[in-house]
Amino acid sequence: MCASESGPAAGGNNVGAPFGDIVEKLRRVTVQITAHRHGGGSGVIWSPDGNIVTNAHVVEGARRSGAVDVELWDGRRLPGNIVRTDRRRDLAMVRIEADGLPAGAVGDSNTLRAGELVIAVGNPLGFIGAASTGMVHGFDNRAWIVSQLRLAPGNSGGPLANARGEVIGINTMIAGGLAYAIPSQIVNRFLETSREEHDGLGVVIRPIPAGLIVLEVIPHSAAARASLLQGDILVATGGKPFQSVQDLAIAIQASRGGLLELQFRRGASANVRTVVVQMAAQAVQAA
Repeated sequence: MCASESGPAAGGNNVGAPFGDIVEKLRRVTVQITAHRHGGGSGVIWSPDGNIVTNAHVVEGARRSGAVDVELWDGRRLPGNIVRTDRRRDLAMVRIEADGLPAGAVGDSNTLRAGELVIAVGNPLGFIGAASTGMVHGFDNRAWIVSQLRLAPGNSGGPLANARGEVIGINTMIAGGLAYAIPSQIVNRFLETSREEHDGLGVVIRPIPAGLIVLEVIPHSAAARASLLQGDILVATGGKPFQSVQDLAIAIQASRGGLLELQFRRGASANVRTVVVQMAAQAVQAA
């Protein structure tokens, strides 16, 4: 579990450009990020002076040190510093000391329509700069771009682009056989704020029609101790269905550091499972 471009640094408008050229430019704005020995993913060069956008879960293994390794398309390896993270949106900004980088041209995700062609570039399973194409399947209140697109571990944090090569999302994960990306409009709002959000249960979640999907399980958290996994879909607490993230926040507060009963689905199975989570007393201060 686990997403072209025509800015000044990328070479102008791509309307009518050969598809191979569009993909090649997307590869040049895609980086590989290594956060620790067994973790990492992809990222997108957002500005020519070294700002890179990726997923928060991609850099999770380096949160203590604040440092990651970044490999550019030309093979250069540079140290990167984690400047900002937002676990709830699963976004992070990393900065490297470099100038004149090829930056992605950011498109308007609000203009996307179901049925449009989309392109994902990333580093899945060790394949550097791998590209795949698909079609926009739909949206979840514009909080997600949902596509019929082939992704794999390592694509997380990479660009999702429209047919013109404009970056309109950050690939995050596969759920239910569909690819989920964070829209560029949400990324832009993230870059305008410095707040880092936390979840007292120890999960990064986002609402989807089926419930609350787990994007990340924080190591050593209450959720990790209860064996919840990335990609699980939280559907209810004590049999009461979740209608919003706030419903989970209320349930966490009500647990008062005690036991929290959660119903969830895992994988493609329609079966609902139940887990009882032992909440830490300090964890109930945040949702």
